[in-house]
Amino acid sequence: MHLKCRIRRKDGKQHRTYSIVESRRRGRRVFHKHVLYLGEISDAQRRGWQDAIEVFDETQNRARQLRLFATEHEITPAQTDRLRLIISALSVRRPRQWGACFLADELWRQLRLDEFFRERLGITREGTEWEKVLRGLAIYRLLSPGSEWRYHRQWFESSALADLLGVDTRAAQDDTLYRCHDLLLAHKEALFQHLHQRWADMFNARYEILLYDLTSTYFECDAPDNENDPRRFGYSRDRRSDCVQVVLAMVVTPEALPLAYEMLPGNTSDKTTLAAMIALIEKRHGATRRVWVMDRGIPTEKTLEMMRVSNPPIHYLVGTPKASLGRFEAALSERPYVEVREHLRVKILAHEGESYIYTESAERVSKERSMRQRALKAYLKRLKELSTLKRPIKRDEMLVRLGKAQEKAGRLAASLVETQVTPEGALKYQLDKPKLREARRREGRYLLRTNLPGEAPETLWRYYMQLVFVEEAFRTLKGDLAIRPVYHQLPRRIEAHLFVAFLAYCLMITLRQRLKAHASGLMPRVVFEKLGTIQMLDVHIPVSSGEELILTRHSEPEDEVAFMLDKLEIKLPEQPPPRIRKAQVNYAAM
Repeated sequence: MHLKCRIRRKDGKQHRTYSIVESRRRGRRVFHKHVLYLGEISDAQRRGWQDAIEVFDETQNRARQLRLFATEHEITPAQTDRLRLIISALSVRRPRQWGACFLADELWRQLRLDEFFRERLGITREGTEWEKVLRGLAIYRLLSPGSEWRYHRQWFESSALADLLGVDTRAAQDDTLYRCHDLLLAHKEALFQHLHQRWADMFNARYEILLYDLTSTYFECDAPDNENDPRRFGYSRDRRSDCVQVVLAMVVTPEALPLAYEMLPGNTSDKTTLAAMIALIEKRHGATRRVWVMDRGIPTEKTLEMMRVSNPPIHYLVGTPKASLGRFEAALSERPYVEVREHLRVKILAHEGESYIYTESAERVSKERSMRQRALKAYLKRLKELSTLKRPIKRDEMLVRLGKAQEKAGRLAASLVETQVTPEGALKYQLDKPKLREARRREGRYLLRTNLPGEAPETLWRYYMQLVFVEEAFRTLKGDLAIRPVYHQLPRRIEAHLFVAFLAYCLMITLRQRLKAHASGLMPRVVFEKLGTIQMLDVHIPVSSGEELILTRHSEPEDEVAFMLDKLEIKLPEQPPPRIRKAQVNYAAM
């Protein structure tokens, strides 16, 4: 160990700060391991610290520096068996989470992301392997998402990532993590190509049906002044219209395997995104036959017309507003129903080069009717309270209270009641029975439209129901992977944050696909929690020769966990070889 001085100038003055560091060698490179920060100290204090980290070597008649971390080396099992151990002094140190980290690392290797990023990100002159830094960030986002500061100060040391990746704490330094973020976006396009082929090889994934949807994530910060910053006010799906946000557009397969994602400014309208996303997918993967499945709020009539006249045509399946039911109600009434399954029937109508699929679900009728009745009942109760106030209020105040009641009730319930506020501030209301009858008639019934020829109506209905998988992907990103809150401020690092979250989602969905063949009801999060019970520990046993034997061991899995690993065809690695080192210096006795 030795004292390291750092000089910096501030306000015209020179400041000297000191730290205790230890020189450590890795191959041919020597780096400094930070031990203790001393700050600005006097000359007397500096001499005192210098004396504290030196001892006098009588054999060589000179002072030499102490080592805080004793040198150690591996030994063979045969050598271990010949050592005389002092079992009574055995100690167990540094318990850390290993099992879930090992599984996440295995998934990373199965997707061959280690090979992909290693050749693209490279290694710094100081020996930092950016691929391993990124792998650590993705595993952290997958297992215990949080800020980079928490990863650097707490989680890295409490996990076995250093053992699995073969790195030290330099790979978790906060400035290293931020520099890694700056390297990622240049490889986004190549990553999508790599995952496209990898999932086809692993799961025989097909890309004929594409599910497209958008979501938003908000930032609890002030609106940025930079015009190029993507954080903008817009329609918030999180009901946080008071916060700036960015929009996330994603394309997934019916197996929830992501094919593409894009970060868009927060004020982007859903209707303006589809054409650009179609062009992006065709640029990456060619203009082959695909069916785009999406909600009614995404395409415009102009975009759908473009998809119909394209050569070859771009097929789509999209929902329609409920108001469209009235337009085709008479023609659909003459068409026969086709039973898809119990309590679900559909009918199809061809019209101007498109097919309209009318769907009626008894289960959905019950669900929507129950929701409407509950909201309408609460709304009428509130209106009665407002109309019978004992203390008269002004008209403006009554309008404010009425607006809050309508917002809480929802658009449908509020539209079923006619309200009027008199100049004196009295509220009058009446149930709109014709609208109520129309709402009852349309509950549980919806209309789809498509330009896909020759498909049975029940097949088209199944295609549309697969939209739940892209919604599930968004729930996973916001829930299990906790992409919010976002602590970054620079636009490129905000998108890099989403890039890391996307990689973590790729690991999770890969595990989901692996589980699908053996335990489709078992969720990846449960598997990670079960494997999290496998810990890694360092067993220290003093040796009679004055040295110390170190056995780094992961605990054996319980029967349930071993069964999971067997079904996933994952074999735990051999225990690390034992190490031996000289006994630590007892500083308390000095």
